[in-house]
Amino acid sequence: MTETLKLVITDHAFGDTRQERAAAKAAGAEFAAYHCKDEEEALAAVTDAHVILNNFAPMTRRVMAAMAPGAVVVRYGVGVDNVDLAAARELGVRVCNVPDYGVEEVADHAAAFALALARRLQSFDRGIRSGEWKIGAMVQGLASLRDSTVGLIGMGRIARAYAGRMAAFGCKVVGHDPFVGDAEALASGIKPMSHDEVVVSANILSLHVPLTPETRHLIDAAQLARLPAGAIVINCSRGGLIDEKALAEALESGHISGAGLDVFESEPLSAQSPLRTAPNVLMSPHAAFFSDASVKALQKLASEEALRGLRGEPLRCALT
Repeated sequence: MTETLKLVITDHAFGDTRQERAAAKAAGAEFAAYHCKDEEEALAAVTDAHVILNNFAPMTRRVMAAMAPGAVVVRYGVGVDNVDLAAARELGVRVCNVPDYGVEEVADHAAAFALALARRLQSFDRGIRSGEWKIGAMVQGLASLRDSTVGLIGMGRIARAYAGRMAAFGCKVVGHDPFVGDAEALASGIKPMSHDEVVVSANILSLHVPLTPETRHLIDAAQLARLPAGAIVINCSRGGLIDEKALAEALESGHISGAGLDVFESEPLSAQSPLRTAPNVLMSPHAAFFSDASVKALQKLASEEALRGLRGEPLRCALT
């Protein structure tokens, strides 16, 4: 008797799942969509499933062990920090992501943060609302973008797109990425440097690396202290890259003049987070990737990968 294939969505925030349903239908597979929030809910959803489309629900060893043998996990998006990759390899679970959607949107979002903070738009707006009209009373030490250095930690697709946007405003762009050669960096208008050199020279520091055990709290109190006085920190990658308590303290002291954050260590952001009361912070709810076009592309690419998984075909963006 032929086994019935099963395609499951553990969690999503889309208006519809027509493309995912179509992929299941094309492979003759059963389809189910859930809104799992924790390990127990994820475990119940994926039991005996052959292909799993996953957003943020935890893909732990225990969860993946309940899947059908040789199962495929397709991560909606780039990061896979919610997936235990080591366990997936040991269990024979194939994991893939969608690294090439929403590149322009995230680059736009990071640039918007940088421009708003560099031009002190919040301070001007706040000053006017409080009855002030004297520029000097609203902001101090407003540097020209043409005198600013943008430092990139990570030089992948999004970072390079962001670099082009900031260069258009006259910024000097430097970066560090051990996986990107000097020639490739220079071709993108980025001067390659060591991590330490980037940190000490960046008036605007922007993070573009995945969250791994090695990169957790990559930017901590010591790194923040080494940034030039008045530096701006931008993070549209993963919240765990920054020690949020240390960042809040650096903002309170004024050493860091502003932060643009789309991602946080815990999401939704805790009501007790010191970032909520720290000065000059622009925040968005993990929305940098979002546009009507990017969401459609994400669902399309993920559904196509799911269909390859159901058919036993090679995956386009395999990680394990």
